[in-house]
Amino acid sequence: MAITKEENLDSNSAVCSSGRDFSISSPSVIVIGGGFAGLAAARALQDASFKVTLLESRDRIGGRVYTDYSFGFPVDMGASWLHGVCEENPLAPIIGRLGLPLYRTSGDNSVLYDHDLESYALFDMDGNQVPSELVTKVGEAFEEIIEETKKVRDEVSEDMSVDQAFSIVLKRRPELRQNGLSQKVLQWYLCRMEGWFAADADIISLKTWDQEELLEGGHGLMVQGYYPVLQDLAVGLDICLNHRVTKVSRRYNGVRVVVEDGRTFVADAAIITIPLGVLKANTIEFDPPLPEWKEAAISDLGVGNENKIALYFEEVFWPNVDFLGVVAPTSYSCSYFLNLHKATGHAVLVYMPAGRLANDIEKMSDEAAANFAILQLKRILPHASEPIQCLVSRWGSDSNSLGCYSYDIVGKAHDLYDRLRIPVDNLFFAGEATSMLYPGTVHGAFSTGIEAAKECREHLMEQYTHLELFQPVMAEEHSTKYAPLQISRL
Repeated sequence: MAITKEENLDSNSAVCSSGRDFSISSPSVIVIGGGFAGLAAARALQDASFKVTLLESRDRIGGRVYTDYSFGFPVDMGASWLHGVCEENPLAPIIGRLGLPLYRTSGDNSVLYDHDLESYALFDMDGNQVPSELVTKVGEAFEEIIEETKKVRDEVSEDMSVDQAFSIVLKRRPELRQNGLSQKVLQWYLCRMEGWFAADADIISLKTWDQEELLEGGHGLMVQGYYPVLQDLAVGLDICLNHRVTKVSRRYNGVRVVVEDGRTFVADAAIITIPLGVLKANTIEFDPPLPEWKEAAISDLGVGNENKIALYFEEVFWPNVDFLGVVAPTSYSCSYFLNLHKATGHAVLVYMPAGRLANDIEKMSDEAAANFAILQLKRILPHASEPIQCLVSRWGSDSNSLGCYSYDIVGKAHDLYDRLRIPVDNLFFAGEATSMLYPGTVHGAFSTGIEAAKECREHLMEQYTHLELFQPVMAEEHSTKYAPLQISRL
């Protein structure tokens, strides 16, 4: 595609991949990043009659949301749940309108685990199944320990890790200590909690781990994957794939964005939606540099890692539960598999390592990583067959993500999410790491994209006095045609 190179910001025009110049009559915005936040922002601004160009470094849209069709059917290798299956969820109108089914894995809105207790089948490393009564009993003890850590939090002024608070609670309340198999089950619950944050308990902040807002309705798995939602948001947008941004220059009258091959785009404003891990890596030069408070927010927020190893089998040989788990003496040694067959009818198990374990597995080849997951499976189901196909994600080492999603580091303030969101002149910021209410979620990323579009629109009203003639953000066809969410629990 032809790209026009524009060096004069005084032109008040934007240049996009189609080679067309936008006239002064319409405000122009460059959106950097084609994940949910970027697509939401671009969709909202285009529906409000803005001239929008979206630059995406990958060869696909979606960012850390990726539906893979290699097995012949959709498998989400990134985000796969709707957290909060209710009409209040910002994504509910789109999912309902598209008629996309959800499989509810939990009616509980807890951040501790996104599956109901009765949907677990836990095993020790010798392949012996843990009695369901013990799983429930230890789960109740785990929740009581969590409640006790909140008392510890109220008593101390300085922050500490969740793991350190656990140790304090177990010293105070020795009756909550678990031994033998029960201790291994407790570690498995801790492992699942770590999976929620994509980080280990010894680096998760006690002060702020539960500060996000939880929507009602529990957790719902996207049965057909998230890609149909991405497609819907992307219709009609000017999206430039394989456009890796290397420099963003801002001036009083516009922004200039340079991509890897030297081509340049200019516009009135830009919305930055790239992942926190990429911001941390400083692979994009900002001219002038971002303010110190913005750089501190980027530095002080944590970014965790969680991966998926999808194993496709000829037939089902495992129990009809949502989750299979391996209990072990440490949370690092525990494992868990999502059973996609129960939700989708396909014979697929998805191994989901998080934190340090995810980072360690990324050091392996795809074949070795898949074999590692298969070994964990055969520990609990010795007669497990070999998979016919495997998929392996690498969110931590992928240069387009450099991590999975954000979490609160010990000793750092929860308002860092809001600081990361605050605009800098004509640069606006969106993404899950800018969401105070819903960090680490797809609907959090989506809602910040809508908010950034709104703030950008209001900012440009000072330059374009005719903006009151434009449509409201999110045109009618993208917001009001609502259908109830389709929820199943097989």
